[in-house]
Amino acid sequence: MFIFGNYYSVSELAKTLYATVVTKVFYRGCLLIRRPVVIRGKPRIVFGDGFTTGYNCRLETLGARKDRTKKLVFGRNCKIGDGVHMVAADRVIFGDNCLLASNVFISDCSHGRYSGEGEQDVPSSTPNDRPLVTAPVEIGDNVWLGENVCVLMGVHIGNGAIVGANSVVTGDVPENCIAAGAPAIVLKQFDAESRRWERRSVRASDGNAKNDGALQ
Repeated sequence: MFIFGNYYSVSELAKTLYATVVTKVFYRGCLLIRRPVVIRGKPRIVFGDGFTTGYNCRLETLGARKDRTKKLVFGRNCKIGDGVHMVAADRVIFGDNCLLASNVFISDCSHGRYSGEGEQDVPSSTPNDRPLVTAPVEIGDNVWLGENVCVLMGVHIGNGAIVGANSVVTGDVPENCIAAGAPAIVLKQFDAESRRWERRSVRASDGNAKNDGALQ
């Protein structure tokens, strides 16, 4: 009933049924991983029950061949849209019931260091040869990321937060807040007493100071 209720074409239905079979065989507990999909470093990924993807997603973890540390972790019932790209060299963790629209990018790493104490990388060096800098990303329960959102290294997004389309998240977003912009700032916060989203105008946890030099 769910499949037919979406008014899929015959070809779309066939692709979905094929992907469902492959999902059940190779990704136990997941609901549907649509194909084509690129998954690199599968032993370092934890898929929560009910995990669902759109088409053309790319999920990758970085590490030595024998490194099986769980670096990309999804909670239960997480759903991601088409073209989502995630990179985890340290740790990217999702809570339960997260929803990601299409073309979201999330990474916990950057090529080179361009701020802070100590030696920084120079423009004359080859970008791909610069050392990888990492900082974990944590995304709480019931988080919704809109179309084309970019989440950079070291960011924490609290439970119940919403990030608007085309936003670049460089700093923490508190729980139960709506943030948007590049860099993202907090626009609204949910008031439990009035049960309404009230306007705010606070930059998302000094995001520029955290990621002012982090280029992906």
